[in-house]
Amino acid sequence: MNHDEALERLLIGNRRYAAMRQMYPRQTTYHRQTLIDGQHPFAAILSCSDSRVPSELIFDQGLGDLFIVRTAGHAVNDLVIASLEYAVYALKVPLIIVMGHAQCGAVTSVMRAEADHLPGHLPHLAALLRPAMSAVDPASEDAIDQAIQANSRTTVGYLASSSLILNAALQTDSLRIAAAHYDLATGRVDLLNI
Repeated sequence: MNHDEALERLLIGNRRYAAMRQMYPRQTTYHRQTLIDGQHPFAAILSCSDSRVPSELIFDQGLGDLFIVRTAGHAVNDLVIASLEYAVYALKVPLIIVMGHAQCGAVTSVMRAEADHLPGHLPHLAALLRPAMSAVDPASEDAIDQAIQANSRTTVGYLASSSLILNAALQTDSLRIAAAHYDLATGRVDLLNI
């Protein structure tokens, strides 16, 4: 499967999910047994850890279909990059979707400068997310939505420039990295222009 076919499969699955006409594919006991000896996902999804954003459900996919990496605000560090490199290098995944979502709490906290005053490692999370939002006017009416989308777009560029493995796959057209946005109310995933 190439990246165009993988993307089409995801978007068709999302349309089923948004219309509440899921097929729940590849979720049988038999299919689970076929995966014991290995996995062959057709796409990788980098998304937020938010409990309202489960990729397998949103794209109506089954066991073994998706390689998922989730962090708050889909923040990227070396482990995230290595995980996606593994998906591309070892599993030959042709598509990575970077999926932000409406009402992202991590992005909202950063835009409101709340995360810097929280305990633990939360200021570190804010530092990872902040550069993507530097061009967003915090006073604009839709600043949070702009920041969420900017975060996804910036992450796509960062992945391409920070990884020799991902960049090489992009150069040979064996990989596409796309930014997307999930709407909690409608259940729809829309691709973002980069």
